[in-house]
Amino acid sequence: MKHKRTTPAVLLAAALVSTLVTGCGGGASADDSKHVTITVGYQSKTINTVTAGTLLRSLGYFERELAAQGKRDGISYKVDWQDYATGAPITAQMTAGKIDIGSMGDFPLLLNAARGKQLNRPTRLVSVTGYNLRGALNTVVTAPDSKLGSLKDLKGKKVSTSVGSAADGTLVRALQRAGVDAEKDIRKLNQQPAVGASALQAGSADALSQFVAWPGLLVFQNKAKALYDGAELNLPTFHGVTVREDFAEQRPKVLDAFLAAQIEATNYLNDRPVQAAEKVAKATGLPPEVVYLYNGSGGIATFDPAVKPQLVSALKKDVSVLKSAKLVGDVDVDSFVDDSPIKRVYGKEYAERLASAPAASRSEVWLKGEDSTRPFDSPAALLKFVAAGNDDKVRAAYVPDATTGTRWYADKAVWVQDGKELKPFVTASGAGAYTQAHPGSRTVSYATALEQAS
Repeated sequence: MKHKRTTPAVLLAAALVSTLVTGCGGGASADDSKHVTITVGYQSKTINTVTAGTLLRSLGYFERELAAQGKRDGISYKVDWQDYATGAPITAQMTAGKIDIGSMGDFPLLLNAARGKQLNRPTRLVSVTGYNLRGALNTVVTAPDSKLGSLKDLKGKKVSTSVGSAADGTLVRALQRAGVDAEKDIRKLNQQPAVGASALQAGSADALSQFVAWPGLLVFQNKAKALYDGAELNLPTFHGVTVREDFAEQRPKVLDAFLAAQIEATNYLNDRPVQAAEKVAKATGLPPEVVYLYNGSGGIATFDPAVKPQLVSALKKDVSVLKSAKLVGDVDVDSFVDDSPIKRVYGKEYAERLASAPAASRSEVWLKGEDSTRPFDSPAALLKFVAAGNDDKVRAAYVPDATTGTRWYADKAVWVQDGKELKPFVTASGAGAYTQAHPGSRTVSYATALEQAS
């Protein structure tokens, strides 16, 4: 791979870093040739990265794979898991040679690629964790009592987001479509997700644009309501695994072990979604009901490590958004994406994975005391079940948005009655667009929807 010529200062910095690193590609914590530490950067609360982070760590699959590999090559491997709130610090540590493998969202991945090339520490995107083909992993929320009804109402308002994140990209694109200039018409607050959530509650921010699982968490806690569903953009968004190029070349068997473990963790999540949600909840402190909203069967996120062409295509389109914000220059996405390791680990099955499509979201009820959910053919059928004396037994109920398909909490959705039909929407603006196009339909409360379904 060719790289731009670096300045003497950058070369000196790289040299200083390399003197701190012992072993081959094992990060700053590697001990010697027979005792190697693999450093993995992850985001525990960014829960559609769990198959390369939180869930993978709790299952111990990577350590097991390394133990087996260690017996074959005579090396004692140790894993150092480092938890971060966003992708930016993971990139900083990777370009300093201190993190070997990391996971982050699509926009941070582009920053990872750009910084890696700039600092002569190139990285590669080697697998995907969770994705949504319409963009529903990012949501704009407001306070529960906010009078803001659409993105156009954000003019002159303060909006919290994490600049350079996938949620920021969604905000910029959504505002552009609404005819609002993200730089001139709003006051953007560059804040970590937790800080932004606090700002929204304190009233120092009028809206919050964030990635999974913050919007779902705040709405579940009755601390926010959805203003804009990222799925309205109808553009794919995803999170993926990035690795330092030198590490991948020096320790390909370790990378293979990581990807094999990720595949197994993905199978665990897809086969046992409720148990996986409980594990992630225990590790993060997030409510299981929120984790399941995103990571459950037919949830907002689809988990598949394959690097699908439509995701790579979306990544290329993301470059222009970051360039306009002057966060990156040109990014060679084709050089950054390398699915050869995951293809090698999957073998013949990889072609099948590339061709697979996400399952449609469905209506589900999770009853108290049960370790599985109950699916329903329609939101109306779910409402009928809840209304039939089961309301007090419901731990969580989920329904897909009638337009975007985004799964949401049944009791937080905006319901529309259209004749005998009852249709749920994530946002009031989505419901409003439907009622405008369907004369005679009207929005109703969740309680009314339950009454009508009984």
